[in-house]
Amino acid sequence: MAWTKFPYAEDQYVYTAASLKKAWARLHAGDAEPFPKDAGLVEAWIAFHAGEFEKAAKLGLGHGIDGYAVANKATSIYANYLEKSEKKKLALFEEVAARCEEQQKEQPKNAAAYYWHAYALGRYAQGISIVKALSQGIGSKVKASLDMAVKLAPKHADAHIGLGTYHAEIIDKVGAMIGGLTYGAKKEEGLKMFQAALKLNPHSAIARVEYANGLVMLEGKKKMNEAVKLYEEAAACEALDAMERLDVELAREELED
Repeated sequence: MAWTKFPYAEDQYVYTAASLKKAWARLHAGDAEPFPKDAGLVEAWIAFHAGEFEKAAKLGLGHGIDGYAVANKATSIYANYLEKSEKKKLALFEEVAARCEEQQKEQPKNAAAYYWHAYALGRYAQGISIVKALSQGIGSKVKASLDMAVKLAPKHADAHIGLGTYHAEIIDKVGAMIGGLTYGAKKEEGLKMFQAALKLNPHSAIARVEYANGLVMLEGKKKMNEAVKLYEEAAACEALDAMERLDVELAREELED
């Protein structure tokens, strides 16, 4: 069954190999992904940035392990934002996690292998419930992969966001005491991670959205005004590709709610 199409203007985020290379640092401030040497992988990334997620995933997988970064990112972003079936969404996250585990063995120094592992498992956990996921040991796997991603790529803004969310969600679900003693979750550490992510990627809408969510989980209603301000900033961010557009639209939806 074909994937759901990107719902916004399809010609809006079309890059050429040359224009992609020029915009690469800004587009990949979040994931610290190096520009690909292979022309075929450049085409896969062009498809990803245009919102052709299924095409990007297929082109990436056609390059084996070297194409896993773009394939896993395309699959994860598609599953998170556009897949309507909860069952299919969870299956896609499981596929990504399995590929990442394979990639970690083959490319142990590739930060993408760890980040997308954590992202897929984290979204899977949200789908089945955080408490259930913690009982299955998923939380420790998410934390270990995020820590490794940051170790391998200290400027990986998205991994910092992931760590912030890890601390916030665990404290929100099991409380500060059990969260700290059992899972190493700390409020101050979570807030620090969100702030670091914004410093590394100041243009990021999703960093603001997740920081806002984290603030409410960690601090409650007293931080609601600050959270709303972050949503407003996120909604006003300029999207340079399909993923960023989905992030901006998410912020706008949060404000409407």
